[in-house]
Amino acid sequence: MLLNLLLQITTTATPADSAAATTGAAGAPESVSLFDLAMAGGWAMIPLLLLSIVGIYIFVERLLSLKKAQAASSMRFVDRIKNMVLAGDINGAKLLCAQTNTPVSRMLQKGISRLGNPLKDIEAAIENVGKIEVSNLEKNLSTLATVAGAAPMLGFLGTVTGMIQAFIAIAQAEGSVSPKLLSSGIYEAMVTTAAGLIIGLPAYVGYNYLVSKIDKIVHAMEYSAIEFMDLLQEPQL
Repeated sequence: MLLNLLLQITTTATPADSAAATTGAAGAPESVSLFDLAMAGGWAMIPLLLLSIVGIYIFVERLLSLKKAQAASSMRFVDRIKNMVLAGDINGAKLLCAQTNTPVSRMLQKGISRLGNPLKDIEAAIENVGKIEVSNLEKNLSTLATVAGAAPMLGFLGTVTGMIQAFIAIAQAEGSVSPKLLSSGIYEAMVTTAAGLIIGLPAYVGYNYLVSKIDKIVHAMEYSAIEFMDLLQEPQL
């Protein structure tokens, strides 16, 4: 009789446990992949993707170029040039500048090639080369700044169009409005805003980082030009 009672308890508890398990499984939120979120962003995700590619390319390309320019802008290079000029090894100084191939070396090479001319002419030649080198250092930085500003604005535009779609769905719905009906518009509104900020913020930080590195290189160029001109004005020359 005890065995029959236990069997009845087990049989009664099993449907309840099954129902609870089913309810728990149904109540668990479904995970959404990153790709699905991007697809839900709508048309604005395409130009945002292009902006992200352009921003990454410009940042990496400029970073490598500036590191190369900064590596050879050391005092040791300037000192070697000064020693060669003082020793009268003008051809060796020109060769060293040509082999180094950096903004500072190109400036000094132009100055060395003008030796024998008045100091004002040498200084003007160095300044002209310096302006060209600074322009080359700042290449495509304006585009990176555009990416930093345009990406959030484009994300906000996607937000506006997404909310418009949501309100259109509300206006066209008959009777009660279901959350599923509004989900596509709200998805587009939120996803594009997040994507625009995710792209714009790193681009803005990267732009300022590159500008700071350019300032350091320009300072080294100015210092090298001053050192070279002071060398030419020394009495022993």
